[in-house]
Amino acid sequence: MVQEQFKVAEVQVSYKSDYNISERPKITSSNQTFQLLKSKWDMGRIAFLEEFKIILLNRSNHVLGIVDISMGGVSGTYVDPKVVFAVALKGNASGIILTHNHPSGSIRPSEADIKLTTRLAECGKLLDINVWDHIILSENSYYSFADDGMM
Repeated sequence: MVQEQFKVAEVQVSYKSDYNISERPKITSSNQTFQLLKSKWDMGRIAFLEEFKIILLNRSNHVLGIVDISMGGVSGTYVDPKVVFAVALKGNASGIILTHNHPSGSIRPSEADIKLTTRLAECGKLLDINVWDHIILSENSYYSFADDGMM
């Protein structure tokens, strides 16, 4: 019997840090997270398109990076948990903060926001990656799931 040959892609995982971690901000509050996001968000689009990003954190809550996960339309964007955690694993993150904007300016979480947050927090537990918070932001204010006891 002849064995059939299958071609498969080789998968490599690497992590390279080209900075001193002490130079990165340390997150200790939702307000710090909001100020960081405001400095990095394209404020020209915040009232136009919904975007979802994650903040990658190390064990000491120093920021490893902010990663764009998805961009949608005026009323929503799709967030794939596989993408969220593939990025977190690739970045060697011990924790993440979920973030997205509401183009309407309302910072109140929708039922879909609550379900997504619960789902991602459960996924994080399986991978030993803490989901510390979910921040919903607008141009001038924010909502923190953690501050409201939702995490």
